[in-house]
Amino acid sequence: MADHPTISTESDLASPTLPTTAVTRRSLLGGAGIAVGAAVLASPPSMLQIAPAAAQSVSADPRPLDAAFKRRAFEVRQVCARNNEKIPFAPHPTNGDEARYTNKIGSDSRGLPHDKRGEVEQAAWQAFYTACQSGDPADFEKIPLGGTRKLVNPVGTLAVSLSGINPTQIGIPSAPALASAERGGEAVEVYWQSLLRDVPLSELRDDTSNRDVLAATEELSKLADFQGPKSGGRVTPGTLFRANALYFDPADPKGRSVTPPGVLDGPLISQFLLRDVPYAAQWISAQIRTALPANEFLTEYEEWLAIQNGAAPKRQLQFDATPRYITTGRDLAEYTHIGPALGWAAALILATPGGGTDQRYAGMYPPAEAVSYLSNPYRKSKTQGPAGATFGLAYVQALLATGISNSVRASYWQKYFVHRAVRPEAYGGLAHHRLANGVSDYPLHDNFLKSEALDRSKAKYGTYLLSQTYPEAAPLHSTYPGGATGVGAVTATILKAFFDESRVIANPVQPDPADPTRLVPYSGPPLTIGGELNKLAVNFGFGRNWAGIHWRSDASASMTLGEEVAIGMLRDERLTLREPFDGFSFTRFDGSRVTI
Repeated sequence: MADHPTISTESDLASPTLPTTAVTRRSLLGGAGIAVGAAVLASPPSMLQIAPAAAQSVSADPRPLDAAFKRRAFEVRQVCARNNEKIPFAPHPTNGDEARYTNKIGSDSRGLPHDKRGEVEQAAWQAFYTACQSGDPADFEKIPLGGTRKLVNPVGTLAVSLSGINPTQIGIPSAPALASAERGGEAVEVYWQSLLRDVPLSELRDDTSNRDVLAATEELSKLADFQGPKSGGRVTPGTLFRANALYFDPADPKGRSVTPPGVLDGPLISQFLLRDVPYAAQWISAQIRTALPANEFLTEYEEWLAIQNGAAPKRQLQFDATPRYITTGRDLAEYTHIGPALGWAAALILATPGGGTDQRYAGMYPPAEAVSYLSNPYRKSKTQGPAGATFGLAYVQALLATGISNSVRASYWQKYFVHRAVRPEAYGGLAHHRLANGVSDYPLHDNFLKSEALDRSKAKYGTYLLSQTYPEAAPLHSTYPGGATGVGAVTATILKAFFDESRVIANPVQPDPADPTRLVPYSGPPLTIGGELNKLAVNFGFGRNWAGIHWRSDASASMTLGEEVAIGMLRDERLTLREPFDGFSFTRFDGSRVTI
């Protein structure tokens, strides 16, 4: 990591300082301010009958420290606001599909009423479009829905975040166009994922003999515009369904694609998803409830159309009675179904001291082996330790919770107010009409229409529709960018800022291929905290791809979006801290170093 460039994010940003002279209440507020303050502090009428308690005399002027602290708080908030205001709007390119197709087949219209062919009713689309242009809550209330399900939180994306930058200041590339080779390649991949959901993830290794895995890698390797990680110019079993991150690049409309450090190393599933989580006097098992292989949805046309209209699903998931570790793509899809607190769990694993006779209550490293980042000011202090105020577990968890909300605002803002791109389930409907019903004006790319993945799926399910693992399929907002991946990315970035990402994971494990209720040792190249946090982020995003509700590009773009949200938050947070502190420093998803 030392070979990567280090980037400072504060070269042109102001930083507040504590005033050196005493500031009195009178000088802070002036005469009028004192009068207002007195009015505010007076007892309300309902309290006039209550006798005041005996109290010590109070000075008319506060201590200099009090005034200085109040002034600094005001200045910090001003500086953060000014610094963030200096950051310009980002470009927001689109793929052009919304204007290209008057019937809106390249846009997300699920939840609105559709005709028998699955095309959206134009009046409903126009109402939806009008709301997305105005952002007015009243306009969103005028949108006609086709069923009982509701759109997911569009107005919530317009909330002002008090930490970090505005969603309009984060740029991502345009989504792949409906008819493009890249979208066709992503469709081939997601159809292969649906076919391989129940193959053990341990088969995704370069020495596998699994014929289905080898067939998938062979087909994806032939696609010239496939953006997934490769080895020697080819998709291999070891790179299959592993993730990349996509940075906005003004010089390249497709963006700059990179493979985050660590995501190709070792098992596909992050170590943070395979370890029990210590939770004070409790613990959270790493074993999960898994869905049975028979759970496949939306492969029958009437069910598909009802879900496009926003109807509630009629069928429900069926579960395995025996919990197990995440072993298959279907398991990972179910783990990410409802939105687990994966960041909370990872923070507990890292911050809880290891040791003890019962490892369920223990963290990853013993107390003598500090895992906090080297710049943590409390590693140098002789008299103080961190706690919930700063640098302790509760402080990190508070940032994670805020970061998750901010990243969702940023990704959902892009979904509603910029891209409105088509979901894989709707793309599958276009494929079904094109091939089963002869609808020739649905312009899907030949690398998908003539793919082995599509042929196999048709043979298995009887239609060209994409099978889904969730009865309700995707949430009712567009596909690009992925909200879950943004959550994973902001989580990984914040945790890398507080914990030593270079530390090697001790005693790594993986599920036993013969018995997924057991873990066995992993022996291979060393796994680091940073690499496994990156892997945690992509696991969260790609779990949704395994479910059939997202494309690769959704996850790739959200990796960098979540990272930018975290950097903006940490930039503001750095200015609030009083400890002598060199700043937050960590490795970005492209391998470069950033110091805040």
